[in-house]
Amino acid sequence: MDRATFACSTAFFRDFGNSAPGALPGGHVDFIDKADSFTYSDFFRDYLIPNHPCIFSAKFTEDWGSRKTWVTRDGKPNFEHLLQKFGEAVVPVANCDVKEYNSNPKEQLPFKEFVEYWREYIRNGYRSSRGCLYLKDWHLSRAFPEQDVYTTPVYFSSDWLNEYWDAVAVDDFRFVYMGPKGSWTPFHADVFRSYSWSANVCGRKKWLLYPAGQEEFLKDCHGNLPFDVTAPDLGDKRIYPRYSQSQPPLEIIQEAGEIVFIPSGWHHQVYNLEDTISINHNWVNGCNVAVMWCFLQDELAAVQREISQWKEPMDDWHLQCQLIMKSCTGIDYKEFYNFLKVIAENRISILEKGLDEESSSQNNSKAAISTLGMLHAVFDLKRTVKVLSSLSANEDFRKLDLSSLSPSPEALLQHLESAIDTALL
Repeated sequence: MDRATFACSTAFFRDFGNSAPGALPGGHVDFIDKADSFTYSDFFRDYLIPNHPCIFSAKFTEDWGSRKTWVTRDGKPNFEHLLQKFGEAVVPVANCDVKEYNSNPKEQLPFKEFVEYWREYIRNGYRSSRGCLYLKDWHLSRAFPEQDVYTTPVYFSSDWLNEYWDAVAVDDFRFVYMGPKGSWTPFHADVFRSYSWSANVCGRKKWLLYPAGQEEFLKDCHGNLPFDVTAPDLGDKRIYPRYSQSQPPLEIIQEAGEIVFIPSGWHHQVYNLEDTISINHNWVNGCNVAVMWCFLQDELAAVQREISQWKEPMDDWHLQCQLIMKSCTGIDYKEFYNFLKVIAENRISILEKGLDEESSSQNNSKAAISTLGMLHAVFDLKRTVKVLSSLSANEDFRKLDLSSLSPSPEALLQHLESAIDTALL
């Protein structure tokens, strides 16, 4: 890359560095038709940074293995093929007809039993004494890595959540959903207030989307969000006093093969209009890691309020708050530090060793970093520095025993700033 191009690209990432998430002007959702005329830079500028939804056409998924083999000629789930490949798997299944707190209860079922249920459900006119069952949050890619299912589009490849959890080999945020017509997901925002993308392998979905912040108007008099945002009792001002101030949701009908991009922190409710299979990822990157950090601070504050009466008699109250937060969200402040460290060190490695040296023996995460280029690595490091600086100064973080963290937050910050300065020389 010549110096002039480098300077121009650096200005591109810098100019959009302080944009804030916001509502979509006019309620319009863009439809991206052609892959060959839509670049990663287009997506970064027009959707990631301003935090706006969009829909990608079926052309973006037409080469996926799942689109070719999981679907019959008439566009229905290919049950025979799926049973052949995954029949012995055990999968998580939710009952859409039962409310348990603010979600649906789940059970683990053999995949072949779920498919048997699904076929019977269709034959009975989409009715069953077992209720409407929905296979959700199946980590199929982790369980069957050898299967040719899909390829993550480049637009979603800056994915810090899966980069980190792949590195620690504990979890991932790549899911398969399979459900009959009428199955649905209650009102929610995604884990850590992450971005998400959802691709229909077959079938159709209806999405109801609320821009970040609109959920405040949908809370009841106790501060709780609704289970079903279409329920008639939302119109009762005694229960939902601010509902009349909310905007109508953005409604999206997603066709087979299409991908919906859901912005960070947007609450949504989703319906399967037909028998539907979809592939979903949650992800965080430099554009919304600050949103994730704000979410964690809010979660900890909520925990602290709940057990505030135990602050004085409990010697390790601050540690207990962290443990409770981790049990609810899946992460605490020290693991968030390690999350930032892994992301930062991967990018420092790219900058110090160069793209060519890394490309010969890298994992998928580093391959994605290399594909996006060194300037994106610098952008990521700058965003990491901002959040890491805030975390390091955070009073609750500083009250923890940080001696096990290596390197120390101060040393890591110095390394990041030095790497950024060197890259920009």
